[in-house]
Amino acid sequence: MPLRPYQQEAHDAAWQHVKTSIETCLIEAATGAGKSHIIAALAHTIHGHTGKRVLCLAPSAELVTQNREKFLATGNRASMFSASAGGKELRYPVVFGSPLTVKNRISRFADGYAAVIVDEAHGLTPTLKSIIDAMRAGNPKLRVIGTTATPYRMGDGYIFRMWPDGRVNDDYTTRDPYFMNLVSRITAPELIGMGFLTPPVIGTPGAEGYDTSAMQVNARGQFDKADVDKAYHGKGRLTSQIVADVIEQCRNRQGVMFFAATIQHAQEVMESLPPELSAIVTGATPKRERDSILARFKDRQIKYLVNVAVLTTGFDAPHVDCIAILRKTESAGLWTQIMGRGLRLCDGKENCLVLDYTTNIDDHFPDGDLFDPKIEAKRAKEKGAGIKAICPACSYENEFGLNPDYSEYPIDENGYCLDLEGHQVETDYGPLPAHFGRRCNAMSLKSALWTL
Repeated sequence: MPLRPYQQEAHDAAWQHVKTSIETCLIEAATGAGKSHIIAALAHTIHGHTGKRVLCLAPSAELVTQNREKFLATGNRASMFSASAGGKELRYPVVFGSPLTVKNRISRFADGYAAVIVDEAHGLTPTLKSIIDAMRAGNPKLRVIGTTATPYRMGDGYIFRMWPDGRVNDDYTTRDPYFMNLVSRITAPELIGMGFLTPPVIGTPGAEGYDTSAMQVNARGQFDKADVDKAYHGKGRLTSQIVADVIEQCRNRQGVMFFAATIQHAQEVMESLPPELSAIVTGATPKRERDSILARFKDRQIKYLVNVAVLTTGFDAPHVDCIAILRKTESAGLWTQIMGRGLRLCDGKENCLVLDYTTNIDDHFPDGDLFDPKIEAKRAKEKGAGIKAICPACSYENEFGLNPDYSEYPIDENGYCLDLEGHQVETDYGPLPAHFGRRCNAMSLKSALWTL
């Protein structure tokens, strides 16, 4: 199956990057852009050029299977190394696997690999990083390519340093990004304009929403259990009114997905839905039952599907034309992933109705643009006032968070502390910086070019 033009451009940009650099790189492709096809093409090209193996990682069995199927559709064979997806073999040079299964057999991946491609790279975990580190020990030139629809994380900001046009994310918009270069991006508005995605329509809830004003994200990046319980549980009358409003607004729609906050909340939602047309999926749903429910939903045997944090990524049912969000999301990325479940094309589908019964849109999209969230890196934001520091090597003007411990020092144009005579304060490690920056944002982590 030939790549669409923007998919080919993404493939070419990533391939050009890895041919000349060992820096990590990232592809941003909106939900529905066909990341699986881009991954398949990249894996095929890298193996074909180097003769070495390529490992493609994804966070769920569904995504591992989906990505592998797109590769098989090219007429080439591929291995599956995922216990949850039902296979653990390395017969073929392109391997599709899940992180935990690979980590448990990491010695089998220590040598002979040219690249790792990480799907849903915004969810880069310590497990994924440990896999890459172990593989790099066997091959220091290992290439790492990430793909994601949402290249940012709550608290960390953007997960990459440099944009395709050369712009650099400073410490106020990113914190220790894992990826150096965003080499290609295709956004949802662009795909909608090309006719490859369904436009979303923000609906006006006809029922009062949940009061989530007291909910704050804690140090773990989650809402406290007590606040969740107070906001959603035991709200029988309010929940039934919300569900009734969704049913009424979706009377002529094909498929409706509810996103609930907890299992208890989801069960309360189910109580107000027609049982013969509804089903619930949570993390506690047995796999066989879950597969059966999802198959029935895709076959349109049921209209309403309630879930709790299990269908935000990797689940595709193109006929879904209403997304009902009954929970406050911790991040703009999660909200965007949820909305993306309804943007795929389907016959008879003109748009996707998005109904939000909390304050997510105001919280994450203050400008009203659902495709332009406000992205900040909290650590940098909390470090106080910013200062400008001109790199003495390349003259790039950085903006770093001021270290309050040195706020009373005079500071030169390069961001270093000065003594009373106007000289840089020297330490055992060089001039004393007055900021939290580690290096010039415009400088590459490594200056030399590498080849595969």
